[in-house]
Amino acid sequence: MWIKICGMTSADGIAAAAAARVDAIGFVFAPSPRQVTPGQAAQLAALVPPGILRIAVAQHPLQMKVDEICRTLKPDYFQTDVEDLRELKIPAHVKVLPVVRFGRKTPSPLPARMLFEGPSSGIGELADWGRAAELARQTEVILAGGLNARNVAEAIRAVRPFGVDVSSGVEDTPGIKDPQKIAEFVRAARAAAATLEQEP
Repeated sequence: MWIKICGMTSADGIAAAAAARVDAIGFVFAPSPRQVTPGQAAQLAALVPPGILRIAVAQHPLQMKVDEICRTLKPDYFQTDVEDLRELKIPAHVKVLPVVRFGRKTPSPLPARMLFEGPSSGIGELADWGRAAELARQTEVILAGGLNARNVAEAIRAVRPFGVDVSSGVEDTPGIKDPQKIAEFVRAARAAAATLEQEP
């Protein structure tokens, strides 16, 4: 189970994610309590251990902003709404993680890997798990939206996603990550995935 903790704003959050052995962390560049500048993200990214992917998270960014983020942060992935990617030029060395939102037109063909969530990001709104499950049978879906340690096992059983993405569900207050909640979320997600693997 691929796990991403999104909306990193502090060294403590990075340390907690690293201790939990997550697969990826996200830095948010869209308007949000978790928004950071490319410079702040680069400073935090320097604390990320090797093997954890650094993902730049944007929504409807201008090309100038994309260029600044990629130049300053040097992310492994650039995440933004799938519609944005028609107009933007992402550097060849940066992989793309398209966001497909419930209620919007689903791209055809489907991306090889995509993040699926509700209409809005970062507000704890659950995505449609039924639709997510349909898509997860066709491609690698990273499920986002309203996940936390209490519901992630149920989400994984319902959707059978490639991965899960959490932000507000592991916070004390908006933008401030709780190390214990990160650890609990990762434990719950990995346990649920291990149970699925054991099923016939």
